[in-house]
Amino acid sequence: MSDRRLNSAEARDIAFHLHSQTNPQRHAEIGPLIMARGEGVHVYDASGKRYLEAMAGLWCTSLGFSETRLKAAALAAYDKFGFYHSFNHKTPDNTIDLAEKLVEISPIPDAQAYFATSGSEATETMVKLAWVYHAVHGKPGKRKIIARDRGFHGSTIVAASMCGLPRMHREFGLPLDGFLHTHCPDAYRGTRPGESEEAFVARLAADLEALIMAEGPDTIAAFIAEPINAGGGIVVPPKGYFTAIEAVLRRHDILVLGDEVVCGFGRTGNWFGCQTVGMKPDMVALAKGITSSYFPMSAVLLGRPIRDALAEMNRGGELFGHGFTNSGHPVGAAIALETLKIYHEMDVVPHVRRMGGRLRAGLEQIARDSRIVGQVRGEGLMIGVELVADPATRQAFDPALKVGAMFDALAIETGLIIRAMGDTIGFCPPLIINEAGVDEALDLFAKTLSSAEARLAETRPSA
Repeated sequence: MSDRRLNSAEARDIAFHLHSQTNPQRHAEIGPLIMARGEGVHVYDASGKRYLEAMAGLWCTSLGFSETRLKAAALAAYDKFGFYHSFNHKTPDNTIDLAEKLVEISPIPDAQAYFATSGSEATETMVKLAWVYHAVHGKPGKRKIIARDRGFHGSTIVAASMCGLPRMHREFGLPLDGFLHTHCPDAYRGTRPGESEEAFVARLAADLEALIMAEGPDTIAAFIAEPINAGGGIVVPPKGYFTAIEAVLRRHDILVLGDEVVCGFGRTGNWFGCQTVGMKPDMVALAKGITSSYFPMSAVLLGRPIRDALAEMNRGGELFGHGFTNSGHPVGAAIALETLKIYHEMDVVPHVRRMGGRLRAGLEQIARDSRIVGQVRGEGLMIGVELVADPATRQAFDPALKVGAMFDALAIETGLIIRAMGDTIGFCPPLIINEAGVDEALDLFAKTLSSAEARLAETRPSA
């Protein structure tokens, strides 16, 4: 129960602080869970209670909550200077080093790096660069962007317009005109009776082409997708999905934008999620894991065709008319460089594959004995568990039951932090998690699941 005494931290939070992705009225009723510190894969609230943070904060704290090397990198950078910019031919020295290191691991050949401070800024930058590309190639009318249902691409106006989640649109009169949505590649929920995954993929590709033809191919600039939908429920596309989708897009000269904000830097068992799912983007947006979120930083990796278009657009000597004050911030660059060094030293890709395999196998074992787990899905250390009323028929729970929210609250009581996306329970722990951490997460999940099943049994009418 939240401490609601006058002038308590909880009361002051309610009075003075507007929270992201939080119901204001509900927050005023229950107050905040105040976190005081972190250690490895654990965090501690203000009362000292310990939680296994199985979501790495917000899909981001890949190196855990107390990495001393990142703190030291920040301190050393601040000792040089607290800020410099990358406008008008200037740059901090270590920003050059970071750009080079990112290009070395880029899934896009012959890339350049552009820096920003958030995932939203990075995805919006890709949209603007797509518009430049088509204008240079004599098609300035190619402006529309196709995204997918249940996709998440950020909270600023254009980024939110690309989201395929109604909660991102409802209050704000979004999406903007020219932002379109096609199907989420969720085979568990999307396949029709008797339809194979191969046929499902073919139908999604055909529906995408029908949308393009209805809108007019010469009006559409780009298609944006997360390799694996994160906030939409950790949806892994079926085999062959991106091959089929990209064949349609290439026929109509539509660029492919990869949102790697969550999936990048080893999260899915490869350096980038696009490598896991066979996606071949023209640009990718990076954030979160680039600094383990120890500093707000993001980047766009753009391929040679985009670079050439920018040069052509400004061949008369004009300035590239885009930029953020903190692009390539020297402290962020120092932290990102140390983060990349740690990833290489820990051999992040095979480590994630081992720990992800252990976590998934454990969740699948728990699911076999459960009456409410419909599917365990994911790649690497990014796994979703969908709760259903009837696993045999995939019947969903009545939304009024708010099963996911109930599970989330029970997990907090147990000492486990997960993310409920509807009735899908998300796991995205810090990449440094080891066998003991995985086993602890599984034990806490099993206890929470047992409590949830008991709670749901109480709500069912007796025979």
